[in-house]
Amino acid sequence: MSKAGLSESIQDYLKSVYKLQSEHGCVTIGALAKDQAVSPASASAMVKKLALLELLEHEPYRGAQLTASGERVALEVIRHHRLLELYLAETLGLSVDAVHDEADRLEHVISEELEARIDKALGFPTHDPHGDPIPDANLQWPAP
Repeated sequence: MSKAGLSESIQDYLKSVYKLQSEHGCVTIGALAKDQAVSPASASAMVKKLALLELLEHEPYRGAQLTASGERVALEVIRHHRLLELYLAETLGLSVDAVHDEADRLEHVISEELEARIDKALGFPTHDPHGDPIPDANLQWPAP
């Protein structure tokens, strides 16, 4: 499943689950609610929706984990975000402190073609302006 047909909210939740899963393994509703700044009921409703879309697996009281499809969407959003941060900083001269919020807004709407052009224009970078790694076009992390 590609991110194209998914709402910004769904994409944000998948990105959040990916981050939390990387840090803690299974993701609890409470941790997800806190990360998304929503009520546990809202986070629970979204987890159920994501499970129905087969983007994550959830076992009550045990936590949630992304499926392969969910992880792919999350990585695509992360890639867009980090490429945009670097583009905004290097090409447009925005301060590193200002690029995150702009990238948050834009990460959901850029096309794959624009993503590829930004990647090429930046010389296929491996890290964003904060030093975080950027997944490559195949959604693989750069070698450490």
